[in-house]
Amino acid sequence: MKRINDFRKLLGVGANADLAELKAIYRNFMKEFHPDKFQEEEAKLEAESKSKAIIEAYHFLVSISPETHEQNKEAYTKTLTTSVIADFEFQKSVLKITFVDGSIYEYFGVPKNTFVKLINADSPGRYAKRHVYDSFPFRNLKKTD
Repeated sequence: MKRINDFRKLLGVGANADLAELKAIYRNFMKEFHPDKFQEEEAKLEAESKSKAIIEAYHFLVSISPETHEQNKEAYTKTLTTSVIADFEFQKSVLKITFVDGSIYEYFGVPKNTFVKLINADSPGRYAKRHVYDSFPFRNLKKTD
């Protein structure tokens, strides 16, 4: 969740920002901080660093937006209903789940105790359906072929 909040703060958007708003803010920032706009080497390097951070924030926030989830709902539902969990890992409240079909999803703000319960569950897939999939912000890292 910290990462999400940091990216929102960087772009100056609220939790309810839609894709059109994100795109407009992103374009305005890129016009302002594009490295080619600067002549001085130090300013150019600073602008390059800032633009990379803006690009990362924009792509991340687009990937977790409700509109993006709605567009990809069919594929997400198919993965959850037809594929089982192949692997999962947890780091700094981010749970990464890899499915047998090759899809990889990241879930943000997952408490450590939820991860521990997932590990100890008789059926990690069933536990994830009840306590993870619809409970945390997520993004797709890798789509199935």
